[in-house]
Amino acid sequence: MSSPSKRREMDVMKLMMSDYNVETINDGLNEFNVEFHGPKESLYEGGVWKIRVELPDAYPYKSPSIGFMNKIFHPNVDEMSGSVCLDVINQSWSPMFDLLNIFEVFLPQLLLYPNPSDPLNGDAASLMMKDRKQYDQKVKEYCERYAKKENITKSTADEESDEEDVTDEESKSSDDEIAGHADP
Repeated sequence: MSSPSKRREMDVMKLMMSDYNVETINDGLNEFNVEFHGPKESLYEGGVWKIRVELPDAYPYKSPSIGFMNKIFHPNVDEMSGSVCLDVINQSWSPMFDLLNIFEVFLPQLLLYPNPSDPLNGDAASLMMKDRKQYDQKVKEYCERYAKKENITKSTADEESDEEDVTDEESKSSDDEIAGHADP
């Protein structure tokens, strides 16, 4: 029982000590987000994605669940949910693999060599097979629109600032009401 949890800790720590920005969720090692950069010399170069990782209790004997949090145009990534269709994670996972393999090998390979014959995003697969130039353009457009560093850091900052704005407005409006009413 302690072996899988020790392995989980070791794998997450290895990921944190590498070049990846890892943000834990609920102070545990079961769920976290990883900042992932598109591979060099690919259509995705320059793109930055937040990848959600969930480790099952049986990790490393069961594969982690991974998904893109911000949009990506790719035949093997579901555009709405961010789920990834990758055999090595979904079917042929082995305890020999670790989290670094996912971010240094599996995801870069997925982005470099999409498989349109086994799609999760039918539109991307169809476009890739019918009009490669237009597909390439759409990938770059998505990178420009959804995969910038400020997009993945801004989303949490926006949520926090929205909450602050509401409280500021509420206190201002109640102060204005009190100040605006004169006693008869």
